[in-house]
Amino acid sequence: MPEFLGVDTSNYTTSVAVYFSDENKIVHCKKLLPVKEGGRGLRQSDAVFHHTKQLPEVVNELIDKTGRLDFSAISASIRPRNADGSYMPCFLCGSEFAELYSALQGIPMYATSHQTGHILSALYSADRLDYINQPFIAFHVSGGTTDCLLCQPDKRNILNISEIGTSLDLHAGQAVDRVGLMLGLKFPCGIELEKLANNASKKFKVKSVLKNGSCCLSGVENKCKSMLESGETAENTALYCLDFIAETVISMTDYAVDKYGNLPLVFAGGVMADKLIRDKIISQYKEASFAEPKFSCDNAAGVAIYAYLKYAEADRCR
Repeated sequence: MPEFLGVDTSNYTTSVAVYFSDENKIVHCKKLLPVKEGGRGLRQSDAVFHHTKQLPEVVNELIDKTGRLDFSAISASIRPRNADGSYMPCFLCGSEFAELYSALQGIPMYATSHQTGHILSALYSADRLDYINQPFIAFHVSGGTTDCLLCQPDKRNILNISEIGTSLDLHAGQAVDRVGLMLGLKFPCGIELEKLANNASKKFKVKSVLKNGSCCLSGVENKCKSMLESGETAENTALYCLDFIAETVISMTDYAVDKYGNLPLVFAGGVMADKLIRDKIISQYKEASFAEPKFSCDNAAGVAIYAYLKYAEADRCR
């Protein structure tokens, strides 16, 4: 049975996954990096330390789940995006492991980006891997990205990804975490912020801020701070934050569709796991594809699928 291993060491998750191509099945294991109470994140040196410590743990967990497998190829995310200058030291942990494993086992190692992994994971989860054969619009919305992307077939990299729009200041996941920390929630704050928002008693008028397809999100942090200082409830403030992000993503989608036409839409990244945001987007774009929550947040599933796709492409060229 052809099996493909993927490794992803991002901020803030150590993750490994196996893709069983004959069954179109993913098994993955992951572990969040520890963040001190009240902290907004980790320094890269700390992230590297924790990934180095946690990677053997998640690999052993994967072996316990699947047994020792005979992999045809391995892949790792080596940088955040497929773009010049895109670099974070934490990705070295996974990429160095993959290079070593490849050399010891005599199997191919394929390098990709964290963003490509997210998009492929979403396509797999939504049963839309066939989209890699045609142009589509993808969103990658997380703590480090609020990107609207044009994705097109590419034999070398599987997907040719170009930016349509991004955030000009704060990213959506940062906004969620900063507002969550204001409200006394534990980092990362997404799940707890959504729980609060579900108990909101009123809604507010929200107007997104867009400049040539790119968004500005710093205003939502300032507005939420002002709301709390004026006595607004935590629940209503949480809902305002999530509504603002949803309206921003919808506005970015409108811009992309107006520019490139009614291409298929795919939404990936941890922020897209929020049901309130997802439901609001679907109310405007009913045919949009979303990953299941477990495939929305950082994971190595798409990286493992990348190994399979690259191996299959190389096999066709032999």
